[in-house]
Amino acid sequence: MDFGDKLKQYRLKEGLSQEQLAEKTGVSRQTITKWETKRGLPDVENMIILAELFKLTLDELVLEEVKKQEEKPVVFESETVYDIDTGKHFDINLGGARKITIKTGVDEKIHIVLSSEILAEIGSLFKVKLDEKRNKLDIELVNKKGVSRFEAQESVDITLLLPEKFTEHTEVSASVKELLIEDLRLSRLEYDGDAEKVFIRDTEGSLEFTAKTDYEIFISGNCTKLDINQFKAKAIVHLENADNYKLSNNGRKCKLITRKNGEIVELEENETAENTINISGIFSELIVEVER
Repeated sequence: MDFGDKLKQYRLKEGLSQEQLAEKTGVSRQTITKWETKRGLPDVENMIILAELFKLTLDELVLEEVKKQEEKPVVFESETVYDIDTGKHFDINLGGARKITIKTGVDEKIHIVLSSEILAEIGSLFKVKLDEKRNKLDIELVNKKGVSRFEAQESVDITLLLPEKFTEHTEVSASVKELLIEDLRLSRLEYDGDAEKVFIRDTEGSLEFTAKTDYEIFISGNCTKLDINQFKAKAIVHLENADNYKLSNNGRKCKLITRKNGEIVELEENETAENTINISGIFSELIVEVER
């Protein structure tokens, strides 16, 4: 288990909010968020404070994570870049992967970066197939050498960079262990497929997730609109702060539950909230876990 996951697990076990933990350690709430979302590690002094607070040894709290940081394995990469000169609908099939990152790029190109610590010839194992039509670009990641789905989900990471100027509606289908959507600005992104964990950080636009499997979704920063469309499945959404979100149930025989510290609570409806989270599937359940 990574340090960020451990920290959140022990914090919740002690019944502490991020703000309360920040007060006890003498840092800001934003710093606690950064540690829990794996964007940084505490210094030695803060590690000691956290270990004492949770009644753990330093080895129990951080040794496994420190070893991972020190190892820094060699990463093999292959990148495909395609110029975009007009607004298009992207339909992208990425197949299986360990981790997929989707974000807005800084140029007028679409970038698909494959990386692996194991598959040295990753550039020859997969081919990016593009089919451009008038206002649509179909992209498919083709497995050329028969890499199994298990191997892909254990060793292949994919980064998808979309051009802000020409990206409006994007559809992505995949099967992945971890999906990260961050710093994304577009009108609509539809994700069709399974993901064990989803991290959403600072997105502008509409996100829709469609699947027959469960989702666990962590939201930090801004998320304009999230629509979860599942069939006989469950989604758990972790929210740091629910004040700026409207929650709605537009599904058929679906349940919407809000919880805090593991207990079901009723949230006051905020009519001025700018962001929305909605369940719109069939026979499904949406659990929103709020910290404050």
